[in-house]
Amino acid sequence: MTARTIGRALRRAPPPSVPAMRVLRRAWSRELRPLPPREVIRLAIQLLDHPGPWSRLVGYELIAHHPGGIQALTPAALRRLSTGLADWGSVDAFACYLSGPAWREGRLPTRQVHAWLRSPDRWLRRTAVVSTVALNVPARGGHGDTARTLAVCRQVVDDRDDMVEKALSWALRSLAPRDPREVARFVARHNDELSARVRREVGTKLRTGRKVERRRTGVAT
Repeated sequence: MTARTIGRALRRAPPPSVPAMRVLRRAWSRELRPLPPREVIRLAIQLLDHPGPWSRLVGYELIAHHPGGIQALTPAALRRLSTGLADWGSVDAFACYLSGPAWREGRLPTRQVHAWLRSPDRWLRRTAVVSTVALNVPARGGHGDTARTLAVCRQVVDDRDDMVEKALSWALRSLAPRDPREVARFVARHNDELSARVRREVGTKLRTGRKVERRRTGVAT
């Protein structure tokens, strides 16, 4: 199995949806399972050069679902895998599948995450913020990390790029079930810097456990 083989298959019969893509990816994961994880990482990097909307996502998932894939990642490999990020879907896949778990497991240093925060590239700043999700959400393997999450969030409280604003809301809402007191303190401390959207969504999460408050229905009597 090579990147060329996968790229050709994705071009010849592009999957019509993410579930359809995952049928193919699971078959490739089974075939690649006996390989050392570093070879799978190399294959994923090669897939970045293949055209089409699916090659990057398939590469990220092949690493994430390979035994030892996350533990074999290096800062250099993650920087290479992050090149060319240019849409929210790819960014969130990279952050949730690779950079976030690698950071949590000590494979990616905090200084690299903070370097992304200082980038003029909106997608790398979003990558840094979304990487905190894997620290806190149980479904992503997170056990809670208030200190690292809020250290990232503090650096983007006044970033008005839409993609970064939405990521900041997501990061704080992901931490809220783990540490609602610190999230509430953070919002209060940065109230004048945070956008109205972040204040609203995070406030609703703290009050109700949901992103959006449900509207009451029915006829008044």
